[in-house]
Parts: sequence; C-alpha cells; structure tokens
Amino acid sequence: MTDSPRSIAETDPALPPGADQERFAGYGVMGLPFASGHYLAFRHFAASSIGPGYESVWHRDPAGQWVIYSSVSPEASCGRYYGSALADARVENIAVTWTGPFTLTVEIPDVLVWDIELGRSVATKAMTGLGAMMPSALWRNPAVLSMMSRIAGPALGVGRVRLRGTAPNGQWFRTNPRMLWTVDNSVAHIDGADIGPPGPLPEQTSLGEFWLPQRGVFAVGQAYFERYDAARHQVASPGT
Repeated sequence: MTDSPRSIAETDPALPPGADQERFAGYGVMGLPFASGHYLAFRHFAASSIGPGYESVWHRDPAGQWVIYSSVSPEASCGRYYGSALADARVENIAVTWTGPFTLTVEIPDVLVWDIELGRSVATKAMTGLGAMMPSALWRNPAVLSMMSRIAGPALGVGRVRLRGTAPNGQWFRTNPRMLWTVDNSVAHIDGADIGPPGPLPEQTSLGEFWLPQRGVFAVGQAYFERYDAARHQVASPGT
C-alpha cells in the first residue's frame, strides 16, 4: 500500500448503503491508552446518515470517568449510542489538522492538544490488504466479523476486539475498519498538562461491548448502528 493515511483520510467518503441502519464513514484513532491512566480516542465522520458530519474526542480519566466531546449534539453523534456510560457529553469546537502524510493534531480550545504520529506494521499491512479484498457482503456477515475480531486482537497486540456487539444505550453496532495504521508516537496535553507517554492500561477498558485497544490504532472505515427506538434504547444524555 503506497498511499499515506493523510491522502486517504482527506478524500471525502461515500455514505455506505443500508437505509434500515444508522451509518457513518470516516477515520479516527480507535483508541490510545496512556501509562498515566488516561485514554483518548477520536472520530472524524465526514458522512453520517443521521445529520451533518462531525468530529468527536473520547477521554477517559485515570479514575475511569468518560467524557465525549462532539462538534454536534450528542443526539446526532457518539452520545446517541454511548451516553449512558459517560460522566458527561459536551459540544465543543474540534479541529483535526494533518501536519504531514503520517502526522496530525487534534485540538479542542482550552481543553486538549493531541499530536499523533502514525506508522505501519506487518499486521496492519496484512489486515488492510485483507480488508481491501473482502466484498461488502462479508463485512456484514456476523460470523466473519466474529472471526476477524478473534484474529485482530492477538495479531495487532491490542487485547480484546469486538467488531460487533451492543453499545451502552442498547443499540447493536458493527464496525468495518477497512484500513489500519499504528500510532507510533503521541503527545497529549489536557487542560495544559502533559498526560505522559502512551502505554497500556492495567486492565483493558470498554464501553458496553465495544473494547478499546491497548495499543494505538488508526482506522479508515465505516460504522453501523441499530436505528434508535425510544421504547427500547436509552437517550443520549449521560448517566440515563
């Protein structure tokens, strides 16, 4: 694969088909743990079936409390699926700036400055190649996704992986990370303080059945969720 993550990420993605589901397409760091106990992730979904495209930043503090910052309301972003597991969900201006083919910065004014350097490994190259060859029908197949989840964890060294499951608010989810890169280096400042070097958490963390990786992984792909049903699913507000 010769294209850089920047060249691929800056290409506007098409919204995947599936009118009976809520759909998103874009890129982001699936997750990055820090030795201090902090955890960061971000999403840049340029295409969304439930509203405008948006950015979100997920932050877990060392006490285990999650906050998701989004550029649109929680009802039209990640809080729609994860809100009940959060301490807070906030609407903020979020900037994602590519500073080179493999480097980018994520910023929330007065909250976060996060510099990220990406790379490749044998495992990410292999899984990206596999993703390019797989037809869309296989990406929708539960048995295939379960098999890929079992393979991806050990291959990438990220701990437990689930590409399908149930989000905290009750909707099922399915993730299709078609292209992968490693996070080779990262420096993050939260409220002006350096949170230290990346490193795995003592225990892997999850939100519902979505497990956050124990090593930094950057992905380009799609995400699918069950349509919201007020009779069966929790609302986007944290703690409800």
